[in-house]
Amino acid sequence: MKIVRIDTQIVEIPFHDGGKGQGITPTTWHTLENVLIRLEDERGNVGWGEAFGYFVADATKALIDRLIAPLLLGRQIDDIAAFNRELQLRLHLFGRYGVTMFAISGVDIALWDLAARCEGVPLHRLLGQATREQVPAYASLVRYADDQIAPAICEKALGMGFTDIKLHEVTVPEIAACRRAIGHDVPLATDVNCAWSVADTREWLPALADLQLSWLEEPIFPPEDFATLASLRGQGVALSAGENWCTAVQFEQALRSGAVDSVQPSVTKVGGITECLRIAALAQQHAGVVLPHCPYFGPGLIATLHLAAVQPQVPQIEYLFVEPAGWLYPVEHLRQGNRLQVPQGPGLGLDIDLQVAERFRR
Repeated sequence: MKIVRIDTQIVEIPFHDGGKGQGITPTTWHTLENVLIRLEDERGNVGWGEAFGYFVADATKALIDRLIAPLLLGRQIDDIAAFNRELQLRLHLFGRYGVTMFAISGVDIALWDLAARCEGVPLHRLLGQATREQVPAYASLVRYADDQIAPAICEKALGMGFTDIKLHEVTVPEIAACRRAIGHDVPLATDVNCAWSVADTREWLPALADLQLSWLEEPIFPPEDFATLASLRGQGVALSAGENWCTAVQFEQALRSGAVDSVQPSVTKVGGITECLRIAALAQQHAGVVLPHCPYFGPGLIATLHLAAVQPQVPQIEYLFVEPAGWLYPVEHLRQGNRLQVPQGPGLGLDIDLQVAERFRR
């Protein structure tokens, strides 16, 4: 397929979460920033991708426009994985992670969508042998830092059909309040986004074990301190990480060192579908569990569904538990309780809602 047109745009969709929108990021978080990539080939086929862009959308878009578009426009792409590798090599001077890899991820997703549409098959047909048409999802709550609101939102998620919950609370009392609200039969995890010291993590692990935490996500900084993470395992609480690791290289290092109980690649951050396939192969070699990071509702989420369809080692995916003011895809129509249907149309299997994209275009 020869790429004859590349368009990028930022779509910023407000969302409601029932809280203050404070705690995880430096400023209030109340919108979902989508960096969308549209590719068109010489026959008029179109593929869509999504590059991670929360709070850095302009930088991600600029990198695609300035550094990737000149390498792609007019290019015949027959091997997406090889082109992904070329991009990583050509752009490594600008950082091996962050917006550089976010940008590569979005373009990679668009190329895979385009390739599947050219073949007239669902994306998962190009990725492997699908083993299921529905994928379980857990409700991933934002951080509320409130021992009244967070438990209430947990109960709301259960009422909407979810059976597993992940918090972003960073204190044991707040986690305990949620556990009391939902009982001990509901799987409960928490992501603290590297907020704890090693000493505090060691001190709090027994209490978290008593709360029967399903997993503790990214407890320490830096997240790639694999040796320390490995030393925290085996104390009654499973550990998980990966949304901030760089490409399959760091995932292999983590798996070899036994750093965590499950790995969490993010398709819009880690290098796209191509890199997620590499990570899946590594996880299979090391008998690792893959829990994809995917708190977004654009092409990234749909790509994650297709990847999960061909990866039996993915027990569930992440579903950001917020209410957007608009949907780029009819995601809620894909959801039945705690399961998401894998689209079966060509490419990603769904057409992006261009009216919503235009309405919330920044």
